[in-house]
Formats: sequence, structure tokens, C-alpha cells
Amino acid sequence: MELPVLNEQPASKGGCSASSCGTTDDQLGHLSDDIRAKVENHPCYSEDAHHYFARMHVAVAPACNIQCHYCNRKYDCANESRPGVVSELLMPDQAVKKTMAVAANIPQMTVLGIAGPGDPLANPERTFETFRRLSEEAPDIKLCVSTNGLALPDAVEELSKHNIDHVTITINCLDPEVGAKIYPWIFWENKRIHGIEGARILIEQQQKGLEMLVAKGILVKVNSVMIPGVNDKHLAEVSKTVKAKGAFLHNVMPLIAEAEHGTFYGVMGQRGPSPEELMELQDACSGDMNMMRHCRQCRADAVGMLGEDRGDEFTLDKIEDMEIDYQAAMEKRKVIHEAIAEEMNSKRAAKAESANLHAQAEKLTTRPVLMAVATSGQGVINMHFGHAKEFLIYEASPEGVRFISHRKTDLYCSGDDSCGDGESVLQVTIRTLEGCEAVLCSKIGFEPWDMLEQAGIMPNGEHAMEPIEEAVMAVYKEMAAAGKLDEAKAEQRATA
Repeated sequence: MELPVLNEQPASKGGCSASSCGTTDDQLGHLSDDIRAKVENHPCYSEDAHHYFARMHVAVAPACNIQCHYCNRKYDCANESRPGVVSELLMPDQAVKKTMAVAANIPQMTVLGIAGPGDPLANPERTFETFRRLSEEAPDIKLCVSTNGLALPDAVEELSKHNIDHVTITINCLDPEVGAKIYPWIFWENKRIHGIEGARILIEQQQKGLEMLVAKGILVKVNSVMIPGVNDKHLAEVSKTVKAKGAFLHNVMPLIAEAEHGTFYGVMGQRGPSPEELMELQDACSGDMNMMRHCRQCRADAVGMLGEDRGDEFTLDKIEDMEIDYQAAMEKRKVIHEAIAEEMNSKRAAKAESANLHAQAEKLTTRPVLMAVATSGQGVINMHFGHAKEFLIYEASPEGVRFISHRKTDLYCSGDDSCGDGESVLQVTIRTLEGCEAVLCSKIGFEPWDMLEQAGIMPNGEHAMEPIEEAVMAVYKEMAAAGKLDEAKAEQRATA
């Protein structure tokens, strides 16, 4: 069956970014069939799914009951891509109309989440009115909530009444002394509580809420922000604890701390982790917990595939005049979702066969290599180097290929030609790819080709439209055959 066209947005504007769709999704392999059915088309819970399915957030929750040093909420901002930022605040009826407009126009949208810009459970009336309406009027859409957890225990019963079987809790620590460095205060029982005592109450509420959700059969994903020098040495313990209490997925995210965002950490010069530091911590936590590595730290009003934002297509003024036949839209959505499932299953079968052949083949004895991939989605290499606003990072080794992370190329720049400190956009892009030894894309120009080679990164445009993991392994084997992967050269590269 031919897969319908799912995203009509031009490739140059970006698109879904994910690990290869051909994976068997290691995150889900250990789960029971009933739980796997809940998440297999959830782009924020499944690496496979987020390469095909879209999500959206509605900004109905402006108030927050805690203060985080990494947060600065903005309610009318179209230029920043991070949590806590929105262009428009919505009332529940507006949120419902917007959700149904998006679902009708982006039929691969499967998930509606409320994630801010404050905390959804600090705005219970607006949050639950939105959920009540959507569970009745759009029953084919999964409903999710993301919370800091302070008000969670009191909300679990209400959450369980609606079509909500996924909750994300941000848990950054278990030690109140660590928490006091992250949270200056909480608002609890009508008073502001500071420091260690406030952090202690927050931690207790988070853990209690997690246990209550699991007891109700609601799936829990835990988010943690990695803050070097603050909680980075502590998060492995967090991962072990939340897994023991029933969370099934842990998302360790890098701190966003650019000064221009106006957060306390940003103004005070607290740095974020390097890609290497983040990968090392994620790998350390993965021994105790299934790790999510494809998070994009989305805006509180994000719309579309992960890695893209189509929110400007569905502003209040634009949806006001939309006539939506949602019954007809549901039929269309069902057809497209079935086609996606068929393609995903086909790719999984092909991946399993390829993995079996790889296991039977003589194993390489070479070292691992990081490679960057430019893609606009569908699990293939289909983006020009110059059009990529982010790259997917894969590790190739004798054991196979695994998705590591994504790296944005426009975090520190503005304008078309130059970034801060006199660097060009191209120079910043190449610096973003530090540690990678190859970059795979559909096409690449002469200037970036030369600059990549000078930086020790091998450009490769020979695998356009090929499945990502197959192409990465092919390039890895070519590098091995050329003698580029022996340990002596690795040591020479490390000291260069």
C-alpha cells in the first residue's frame, strides 16, 4: 500500500527528525502488548512513532506553582523554541477548536498535550475543561499532560477519568539540597516556601504522584534537565529510583541556558552540557532505565512533527473561519494511520532481517564512530546539507547502528550570513558537529565540503534517499575497509 503524503510542508523548512524508522524501537521491546499499543503511535514516547506521527500542545495553563532557575515564561513570543514559550494563550473552547483544526489538516497528528506555559495542574479548571471537551469530541486523539508534580497527587483521580493514559513528570533530583539549587521557591498551601524546605515538599509530591499514576495504570515518562555542576552526578540515582517506582521512560534533556532567554541560569552564566557530556549521562542512566533521546524540548504551543513547528498556520485568527467536519476528518485520519502502521511494520521486518544478516556476518573489530545525518523525515537521507537546521547523530560500531541524539545548528545564530563572535552560520554548523567523523546528506556544496574536510569530518552525498541506518553502516564499513578506524588513528584524532 502506498503511504499517503503526510507532510506537505516544503523540505527546506525542516520536518520530522528522529531515529531511523526501521528500528524495532528498543524503548518498547520490553513492554506488554497492551502498553505497547498505547505508545506505538505516540511521537513523544516512541522513537519509531515520532518519525511518522505529529503532536501538538495547547497553551491553556499560564500560571505556575514553582519557580525554576532554568525557566522564563513568555506569552507572546514567536522567535524562541523552548519550553515555557507561546505566541497565544488559549481558553478551553479555543484550544478545542484549534486541536480539531490541526487534526483535520495534519491527519498524522495523534497526540494533544498540555504542557504550559505554566503548569497544567496549577490551572486545573482550564486544563480539565479542555480534556473533558476533547475526550468527548475527538476521541481518536491521545491526551497527555506534562507537570512539575507539585499538584499531581490531588489531580490523579481526575486525570484517570478522561482519555489520558500518558503523563510526564519533570523530576530533576531526589535530594532537597540539590533541589534548592534548582528551585528558589514553590507555592504550596497558599504560601511561598523557599529553599530546601520547598524542594523537599516538591520531591515528596513528585514521588507520591508517580506512585499513584502507576497504580492507576497510567504510563509515566520522567523528564530531567541536566545541569552541569548541579544535578548531573545525581541523575543516575533519579533514573534508578523512578524506574523502580514504575516509570517506563526517562528523558534526560540538556539545560538551555543562553543569556538571551533571560533565565536565572542564563544571566548567571550557568553552562549547559556538551553533547559528549549529555551522551555519557544518558548512557549511564540507560543501564537502569529506557532512555528517550529524541526530545526536542518543544514550545508550549508546538504543532507538527517533532523538530518542526507549524503553529503559525493555526493561529486564532486563521482557525476562526475554518469549517471542520470532524467525523469526515476521523475517517481520513484512520486510513492514514493504518497506512503508516503498515509501512512501519514493513520497515521493522526489513530491519530485523538486516540485523540477522549482520549478526551472521563476520564482526568488525574497529572502534565506534559518530556520524551526522541530514533528514526531513521518513527515515531516509533526504535533505541538502545547507537546508538542515538540525542533524541526527548516530553511532556506528561493530555491534550495529544506534541513534544518539540530535544537534540543532541554529541555537546561537540569527540572520542569514553571520552569528555572534564573528562566526559564519556555516562555521557554527561545523562546530556543532564536533566529534562526528562523517556527515551524510542528499547534496552538499563545494564550500561546506572543503570546510568539513578541514575540520576532519568526511562529507558524503552518495546515499541520498537511502534508509539512514543502512547508509550509516555502509559508510562505516567503507571507513573500516580504508583503514580509517584503527586505534592509532583514533588516538591521533583525539589529540589533534
